[in-house]
Amino acid sequence: MAAAAGKAKVVVVGGGVAGSLVAKSMQGDADVVLLDPKEYLEIPWAELRSMVQPSFAERSLIYHKDYLTDATIVTSSAIGIIEDAVLTADGQSLPYDYLVVATGHALTSPGSREERIKEFQRDNGKIESSDSVLIIGGGPTGVELAGEIVVDYPNKKVTLIHRGPRLLEFIGEKASKKTLDWLTSKKVDVLLQQSVDLGSLSDTDKVYKTSSGETITADCHFVCIGKPLSSSWLHDTILKESLDSKGRVMVEKDLRVKGYDNIFAIGDITDIPELKQGYLAQKHALLVAKNLKLLIKGSPNTKLSTYSTGYPLALVSLGRNEGVAQLPFLTIGGCLPGKIKSGDLFISKTRKQMGLNG
Repeated sequence: MAAAAGKAKVVVVGGGVAGSLVAKSMQGDADVVLLDPKEYLEIPWAELRSMVQPSFAERSLIYHKDYLTDATIVTSSAIGIIEDAVLTADGQSLPYDYLVVATGHALTSPGSREERIKEFQRDNGKIESSDSVLIIGGGPTGVELAGEIVVDYPNKKVTLIHRGPRLLEFIGEKASKKTLDWLTSKKVDVLLQQSVDLGSLSDTDKVYKTSSGETITADCHFVCIGKPLSSSWLHDTILKESLDSKGRVMVEKDLRVKGYDNIFAIGDITDIPELKQGYLAQKHALLVAKNLKLLIKGSPNTKLSTYSTGYPLALVSLGRNEGVAQLPFLTIGGCLPGKIKSGDLFISKTRKQMGLNG
């Protein structure tokens, strides 16, 4: 499948933690094109820290050009896939021998790194100027944002509302309970099995009605609920039959899209039955880079590496120094998981993985 003349052409769609790592790993071994609507890679688990400490974003927002020194960067969105090319929103046709789809979840981040930093500064200004904050959603994003705010601004009133019966429903009950206990010890009001009508939210109205009729007063709010997959565009491509009922891309154990020998999918967009976490997306990326190199060398399909899901691990930061960790056979909270993740949020490790200074 390699190009007859010169290097094989590899197109990577999506510049998140998975797509960027594939592109970085393949440059030099192939003619690599990274297609992403943003000019930068955002390390997603640093987002909430950057909202309370905008300077943190200087290390967690990385220009694609800083780590892709031997690849082509196309700043646009994919709108189509045909047998031998990816079609872009700005009218380009990017030919490929091998394709990697890594579009993850739908994001609304600006294309400019400078604008993204300004967003963090605006969010920080919103928190700074508010005496009370409402957080909607008790998954990892909502929980970690609440933790960041109460540690940096202990005098602010924080309310967290979650429609589910417990926080962090994606992990075990013990970890959920430790998280709830930590938040309540910091005087966070946690309202479970309630919701707020998202259609009625505004930045000017400071009174919020919950589904149970309770009234919450807050100077500002943040919506921290799950984002939809960025897969709707695939319904008009050759991969439309490779999507499951939830819009996920169905993949084989070697992470090739079912029905295709030269197209891979990685990260949150896949139907792999595991927690959708950044470190797992990076594992997908490294495995696909390994398999791409084998295919380019002409190795048979039987030589390709396969992916296996592991025991679900989770690390949730609670402010700067503490956290909750779900490990095999053990759930712990406090300073130890905080030391593992909360201090640097793995930013140095991720930057080094991309070939940059920590």
